[in-house]
Amino acid sequence: MSSGGCSTCLETVFAAVLPPLGVFFRYGWCSPEFFISLPLTLLGYVPGIIYSLYVILKAPPELPSIDGDRPYYILA
Repeated sequence: MSSGGCSTCLETVFAAVLPPLGVFFRYGWCSPEFFISLPLTLLGYVPGIIYSLYVILKAPPELPSIDGDRPYYILA
């Protein structure tokens, strides 16, 4: 669940092999991105790959925060 260059590369490889797996590594199990990627992959492998690559490469996931404004590492 990080947004580093190496993890993005691995998530892209996993998204090409098994699309929901790459989305799972980026966003987690209970994310809407995962639940959209799963039926797209089951209905057709290529739409699942296209969607998963789009979701992974569009932008890094948001950092978790306590009050919605500041990430955890700033609250020290």
